[in-house]
Amino acid sequence: MIRRIATLILVASVAAILFYLSRFWYLTLWPRPGLFGSEALRPQGDLVGQWLRGTSAAPFDLVIWALGCFACLSILQKLYDALTKPSETDPPQD
Repeated sequence: MIRRIATLILVASVAAILFYLSRFWYLTLWPRPGLFGSEALRPQGDLVGQWLRGTSAAPFDLVIWALGCFACLSILQKLYDALTKPSETDPPQD
């Protein structure tokens, strides 16, 4: 039960982080100077767009964000599968 709750909290945290990195973030949860006073963590989100601003990749920020999310979620799925792999001696579950 604790493992399932921890997994749900981790999934919700990753989803919130990926949402914050996107241009779709609309919440203002902290003051304008940034979270913990860091200007890099501004309340408007869209960090991928901010990182790519001024480069030739700026028009493709949504595609780059989507590919990054796909890669991040794929890596997390592989990690989860490796950590929750049943041992050889465990009986099969239906």
